[in-house]
Amino acid sequence: MVSTYSLCACDLDAKQWGVAVASKFLAVGAVVPWAEPLVGAIATQAWANPRYGPDGLALLREGLDAEERAQRQLGVVDAEGRGASYTGSECNDWAGGRTGLCYAAQGNILVSSETVDALAKTFEATAGRPLSERLLDCLDAAQSEGGDRRGQQSAALLVVGPEQGFAGLSDVFVDLRVDDHERPLEELRRILELHHELFVATPRAKWIAVDDGLRTELRDRLAVLGYERLEDWAGVENLEERVDGEDEVDPFVLERLRQKSS
Repeated sequence: MVSTYSLCACDLDAKQWGVAVASKFLAVGAVVPWAEPLVGAIATQAWANPRYGPDGLALLREGLDAEERAQRQLGVVDAEGRGASYTGSECNDWAGGRTGLCYAAQGNILVSSETVDALAKTFEATAGRPLSERLLDCLDAAQSEGGDRRGQQSAALLVVGPEQGFAGLSDVFVDLRVDDHERPLEELRRILELHHELFVATPRAKWIAVDDGLRTELRDRLAVLGYERLEDWAGVENLEERVDGEDEVDPFVLERLRQKSS
């Protein structure tokens, strides 16, 4: 039994769909969250059947809307942002869900309905912020209202968008899991921040032009670290997605280089 609380959601402007989930269950991210860009997002839980994930996405891909897919406890958001949440009669209390524009919130074996209410209220109150951050804020708010009444163990965050993943070659923007931890939500936020540092470049308009003075600084700092080219050092630091040519530099890369070479 995957006793948990989760939120399926989408940001139609950003073309992102995602699921955030937390539970007193080992590796909940391996079972509950499913998403496909321009199709939808699904959370399958309670007496979870992982086949509901790919099967549900297949039905959404064929044009079935979110409200037509409901078994056991299931949360669905479709390509148009329509949400549906179903809780079967055999789910253990407290169990239930809430839906709204671009989200479906649900949970079972919770302290109270306030956990799911917090998921919904927080999502509605954070419009305009990046979807991945909103989803984690929702989990935090739900946990503060009691969460899974058995305690905490694992959490996961999945966000997809067309060609928004690594190097523009993947549709998976974020796929992070904390499988076994005393404070899984804190750990999930830590690794999301690390993910953003390594893989989400600063908007190009905010990059710094490399003039002669900065070029000399870059060369000298790289020499201290034993490198001749910025891209070689960046590759070792897993910052290659933030480097593109020698005429401009991502300010995050510059700051990290200054820290490492000081």
